[in-house]
Formats: sequence, C-alpha cells, structure tokens
Amino acid sequence: MSEARVSGSAEDGIPCLWMRGGTSKGAYFLASDLPADPAERNALLLRVMGSPDPRQIDGIGGADPLTSKVAVISLSASEEADIDYLFLQVFVDQPLVSDAQGCGNILAGVGPFAIERGLVPVAGDETPVRIRMVNSGEIAVARISTPGGRVNYNGTTAIDGVPGSHAAVPLMFQNVEGSMCGALLPTGNAVDTVEGYEVTLIDHGMPCVILRASDFGITGEESREELDGNTGLKAKLEKVRLACGPLMNLGDVTEKSVPKMTLVSPAKAGGAISTRSFIPHRCHASIGVFAAVSVASACLQKQGPASEIAVLPKDGRFSIEHPSGATEVFMDLAPDGSVKAAGMIRTARKLFEGRVFPVGS
Repeated sequence: MSEARVSGSAEDGIPCLWMRGGTSKGAYFLASDLPADPAERNALLLRVMGSPDPRQIDGIGGADPLTSKVAVISLSASEEADIDYLFLQVFVDQPLVSDAQGCGNILAGVGPFAIERGLVPVAGDETPVRIRMVNSGEIAVARISTPGGRVNYNGTTAIDGVPGSHAAVPLMFQNVEGSMCGALLPTGNAVDTVEGYEVTLIDHGMPCVILRASDFGITGEESREELDGNTGLKAKLEKVRLACGPLMNLGDVTEKSVPKMTLVSPAKAGGAISTRSFIPHRCHASIGVFAAVSVASACLQKQGPASEIAVLPKDGRFSIEHPSGATEVFMDLAPDGSVKAAGMIRTARKLFEGRVFPVGS
C-alpha cells in the first residue's frame, strides 16, 4: 500500500466494526483497510486507540487492556480455514502494539464480523466459520447463529463478566498445545522453581505461569482493584515473569504481553480452581479464553500448584473461577488422559459500525 493511500485513508476515516467479544472489546478491521507495513499499521492503531495515555482520551480505547484490542481479518489462503485472524494488543500507557499472543475473547467476534463483511456466506440457521489464528497458526471453529440469513446477537446465553444474555458462540480448538512455546510444558517439567517459587510453565493456547497465591502472601480472593494496587506483589510477579520468558522459549519478554501470570487458589464457589490472572501487569477482570484452557490443562498435570488443589470434574467441564465469576472450559479427553480438543462458550455483540479517524500526531 502506498504512503499516499495510507494518508488518504486515515484522513477520510477507516472502516471499523467495534465489537464486544467475550469479556473484551475491540476494533475489528479488514486487513485490506490497514497499511500492509506492520510499523505503519501499528503507528496508526496507536492513534486509533489513543495510546500511550492512561485515559486513551484521544482515541476509542477504553483505558483498560481488555478494551484496547484489535482484530485484523482477511480471507485465508489455507484450505483448512475460511478466514485469517490476527490479534493485536494495543498497550494503554505505552507506545506498543503486540502480536505476541492470541485472544480467545476477541475471537468470539471474528465469525460474526466475517459474515457481516461478506467474507463467509450464511450456511443456514447456524454458520460454522473456520478461523486460522495467525498469532499461533492454529485453527478454531466458531458456530454463529444466523437465522434468516443474518447474524443474530440475541439469545439466552450468559457469561460471567458480561451483563445480560446473548446468542451463544461455541468455540472449539484442536492442536493448540505449545502454540507459542513449542510444547505444552516448554521445560518438559510439570513443576519448575523460578526465583524461589514453584511454578508450572504451560502453553495450551496461551503461555501461562501458574503460581500459588499463598506463596505471595495472598488468599486468592482479593478483588482486581486490590491486587492492582499491590505494587509489591506486582514487582515480584514481574521478576518471575522475566525469568520465565527464556525458559518458555519466549526470549526477553520485557516488552511482550506474554507469559500471563496466574495465581491459583482453591475454588470458592464449587468450581475446579480459583484464579487471579495478570495480563501481564494488570489483574484481569475475569480470565482470557486461552488462559482458562491453559489453567484447566495445568489442573490435569500430575503435580504442580494447580493440580495439587484442583477439584477435577467427572464430565470434562472445568469451571475456572475468577474475579467476575467463572469461565467454563470443555476438555475432550482421550482414554490416556491427554486432551483431544478444548472448547468454550462465548458470546459477542456488534456495538457500532462506521469509520474511525486516526489523524493527528
């Protein structure tokens, strides 16, 4: 794309669909509407969101990592997928745009977007959309409610962290183990000791460091706000995170949004386990989709901070508790206990459609 075309597009506004996907919100774009050069694209997206600024006052971001996200979507050249989905995390208070991770919550809006934009034809009352997650190269299948030939966002499915009820968006994942780290357990161990703490380093769709909340002097019942205000805790977690990066084949993670730091404690409301997840420097209001899958997988290990306290379900439906309630993960287990596939029910909603104007310096 030429410089002249990029500048003209920015001045005239760029087509954008603002959507809630799961417990996140983000800007959804066609790849063809953004600069092809990643540096130009990222500079533009910082202006779109209004970063770096803790309030994101000069952009459409919501001053929170959960509302400063971007999906870039195009037709896929892969025979296994209908569309390609690149997730980008736009940092709120830093001039950074990261593709170092995927996002399963924003993924929930990708199928509806693809249908809304005509990339995928409606196939009946329910339309399956095969999505190649560019960040990891893996395939997810979303099933979108499409009665009457159009996307339906209304329904009776409720998820914790989102008010009301909406149409269900079932998501299924296969072969996402080691999506970024190369292996489910990148060190080959269910337990490692890092900076004096016992941890499970795991990647079942999202690189996570699983730690005992009690090892950090907390109960795991604290609110998001209380944990965000605990600067001592966050400094300890960051020290561990930086040490875990190379161990997880992620290299120097100083300016990366992975791995996620997840503190676990016994479930309080009948679930499998309770979590407080940092993404990576702020406490998540709930828990990310792939992080929840990684936590459920950690519960299945023979040892580790998660497995030693988890209450394993008999039906493979793991209720992962978090500050806003719980997220249910479906684990399809083989007879030998390995995971054949993982799934989750999310919801999504179109919030507005129009043009965004990322002009200015």
